[in-house]
Amino acid sequence: MFRQWLALEAGADPAERSGAVRRAHEAFLAGEAVGAPVRRLIADSWQRSARASVGADQVAPVDLVDDDLDAHRREHLLGRVMPLFRELLGGIAEEGAHLLSVCDEQGRILWVEGHAEVRRRAERVNFVPGARWSESHAGTNAPGTALALGHPVQIFAAEHYCRPAQPWTCAAAPVRDPRTRRVLGVVDITGGDHLASPHSLALVQATARAAEAQLAALLPATAPVRLLEVLGRDGALLHTGRSEAPVRLGARHSEIVLLLASHPEGLSGGRLALELYGERDVSPVTLRAELSRLRGVLGPLLASRPYRLTARVRTDRDTVAEALDAGDPSTALAAYRGPLLPLSEAPGVVRMRRQLEDRLRRALLARRDPELLDTWVRTPWGEDDLQAWEALVGALPPEAGAVPGARLEALRGAYGIGRPRGAGTPRSRGATFPQPPVA
Repeated sequence: MFRQWLALEAGADPAERSGAVRRAHEAFLAGEAVGAPVRRLIADSWQRSARASVGADQVAPVDLVDDDLDAHRREHLLGRVMPLFRELLGGIAEEGAHLLSVCDEQGRILWVEGHAEVRRRAERVNFVPGARWSESHAGTNAPGTALALGHPVQIFAAEHYCRPAQPWTCAAAPVRDPRTRRVLGVVDITGGDHLASPHSLALVQATARAAEAQLAALLPATAPVRLLEVLGRDGALLHTGRSEAPVRLGARHSEIVLLLASHPEGLSGGRLALELYGERDVSPVTLRAELSRLRGVLGPLLASRPYRLTARVRTDRDTVAEALDAGDPSTALAAYRGPLLPLSEAPGVVRMRRQLEDRLRRALLARRDPELLDTWVRTPWGEDDLQAWEALVGALPPEAGAVPGARLEALRGAYGIGRPRGAGTPRSRGATFPQPPVA
């Protein structure tokens, strides 16, 4: 529903709501549970921010400056639609005392434009070109949370996780590559409480769709690209490459389409059953019934003898794997939205999930880039990765190691390293960590 993405319902008092959310935020920081009037998506974002070790009083770090920033702007696809952003949002930003900003897929601001006095105030919290406003670096905020959720969102006042950003209200929408549906970045408007209305969210969402339409006209024509999103999702999302809405697949259908997309040559009924059910004694009728229901969803895209997809379907897993093949862990990490179908227990899916995560981790550990390692350990799937924390501490200059070093020592203690045998350990992530001693 559109309503959950809006900060204020009709008739709500902004000052009263801001005060209530601010009290809830302080209670959350003190370790208390979060309830009404805090939206569920905000509570979830606060949890992600806390897990990423974002400080409640910190400001966004600046990643890109000078020539590096200029080069990134020139190369980024969103630069091609910046004139459109200015046409649709630039004028009203100047007149309405707020800002237009555009961020890349990693949450780094490429452009900030608008009212001069508002820009000066925004500079005090590092809302400037080159600053990184992803959730894992700046807490809950509209650009970062829109990227984390892949959906337009509005963030009001004290809903921001970091206190320096709480005087602001913002609305942001992701912009996707019309050919692959990969998120290119976000378009955002930021200002005062007057932006806490349905109109601001609708405006950025419409602007993002207009930008995608213009990119479709500007970019070289290609055959329709069918894309299956499976990273960080319990159920896959199938984009057909045409204008209609994507198809949301159930859990079993998600597994089947992913397995067939990964085996374009097709799979026999027996092999597909093995990939789905393992050694369990499952009747062939069960698989045939699942495929019959799936054919009702996919139509001629699903064929049999052997079971196969009649057109190529790319997956977001492919994007990560191809970046790793090219020796580009930065692009791979940016494209990795989380474990592949994380709730699936199908043996073939579990194997792909582990292989992809292991490849990405090994690439990050080998590169020893502190920025990439820092991004990894700030994610829910990397926050307890002891080896990554050790690599991060080793890659940082001595003066920057205090906070990561403290986190590293906490993890070493939790995993029983240097503790008495049998002292107890938390849940392990399998092969990701060295196994703790067994009493």
